[in-house]
Amino acid sequence: MADLLQTACDWLGGMRLKHASQSVTYCRGESSVEAQATLGRTDYEVADESGLTVQAVATDFLISAEQIVLDGVQTLPRPGDRIRLGDDGQVTVYEVLDLAGGGHYRPSDPYGRTLRIHTKQVDVEI
Repeated sequence: MADLLQTACDWLGGMRLKHASQSVTYCRGESSVEAQATLGRTDYEVADESGLTVQAVATDFLISAEQIVLDGVQTLPRPGDRIRLGDDGQVTVYEVLDLAGGGHYRPSDPYGRTLRIHTKQVDVEI
């Protein structure tokens, strides 16, 4: 018998891609791949230079793990990778960010099919 949760997860992932995603370019150095991503956010805390706790927000991209294929090899996100999001003639560039103690990505489902990749905006190209 099929795992009902896995079947539902696969169906929801397909619906997310079809109805709640947009095209992005995932880049590592000179390598890149087009992918469909859903935007999200993660709130987290960091300590500044004086030791005060500061609230911060990471822009998250939910991307199917199977879409991140660079130079013919499926790979996992790394800090420093970039995600380019185009909108109305403008491209916003995000860099994969290692959250303090939280890593730079995490599985977004029990099967690791979708990855929640944490980023910060680093540039806007017009």
